[in-house]
Amino acid sequence: MSNNLPKVAWIGLGIMGSPMSENLIKAGYDVTGYTLEQDKVDRLVAAGGTGASSIADAVRDADVVITMVPASPQVEAIAYGPEGILENAKRGALLVDMSSITPQTSVDLAKNAAEKGIRVLDAPVSGGEAGAIEAVLSIMVGGEQADFDSAKPLLEALGKTIVLCGPHGSGQTVKAANQLIVAVNIQACAEAVVFLEKSGVDLAAALDVLNGGLAGSTVLTRKKDNFLKRDFAPGFRIDLHHKDMGIVTDAARNVGAALPVGGVVAQLVASLRAQGDGGLDHSALLRSVERLSGSQV
Repeated sequence: MSNNLPKVAWIGLGIMGSPMSENLIKAGYDVTGYTLEQDKVDRLVAAGGTGASSIADAVRDADVVITMVPASPQVEAIAYGPEGILENAKRGALLVDMSSITPQTSVDLAKNAAEKGIRVLDAPVSGGEAGAIEAVLSIMVGGEQADFDSAKPLLEALGKTIVLCGPHGSGQTVKAANQLIVAVNIQACAEAVVFLEKSGVDLAAALDVLNGGLAGSTVLTRKKDNFLKRDFAPGFRIDLHHKDMGIVTDAARNVGAALPVGGVVAQLVASLRAQGDGGLDHSALLRSVERLSGSQV
C-alpha cells in the first residue's frame, strides 16, 4: 500500500459499493469496509481490503469516509447517533456520500457535519452496476471546490465523468434529473419494443438500426439485451428507481417545475412495483407495457 494515499472507510457494500470499493483497492488505496451482510465484508477482505465490525470501527482512522447506501433514511442512520459517522470520524475527515438521496438530506448532513469539523460532498453516480465494475461511472458532485479538488484523484479511480455541479445538494439534484431522463428513456424503449414485436419486425435488427440513429442512447445500448432476452436480473432495481422518481417529483414541486411525462412514468414505475416487480431491473418497465398491451406476462 502506498502510504501517501488517504486512508478510506467504505460503508455500504451492495451491487454498487462492492465493485467500487474494489476499484479503490486496485488503485492502491487502503480501504476498510463495513456493511450489514458479513459475506460482503468477506468479499472486500478477499479483494485486499480490511473488514470492520461496526461503523465506528471503520471510520475511526479514516481520512476519507465513503458511503453508498439505498436512500435518505439509511444515510441518516449511518451518519447520526452515538455509533454513527459524525460522532466517530476524526476532525478534518472528508465524508463523500455516493448514495442517491434527497437534496435536502445532503444539505442537512453537510451542515451537521461542519459542526464536527467534518467536510462533506454529495457525489451520487450514474452508470449502474456495469459502470461501477468498469470504473466508468458519471459522478455528479455538490459541495466546496477545495473539497472536490482533494477528492478528485480518488473519484477518478471510480468514474470517468466527474463534475462539481454546485453547492451541497447539487449533486443530488443532478442525479434526480438523471433518473428522470433514464426512466422516461426506458419507458420509450419499452413501448417501441412492444410495438415492434406486435408488428412482426425482427426486434434485434430493429434495435440495432435505431441505436445507430438519433433514437440511440446509452440506455438502449446497456438495456438492449435485457429487452431481447427478457432478462430482468437487477443492475438497478425498480424499488430504487421508484424511490428516485419520488425524489425528483418532490424536488420539482418544491421549485415549481412541471414534469408532465415524468409524472406519468413515476406512476408506471409505482404500478410495476405494486405488481410485485420491485426487485427486477428497471428495464422491466417493458413488463408493464406488455400488460397494458394485453400480453400475458
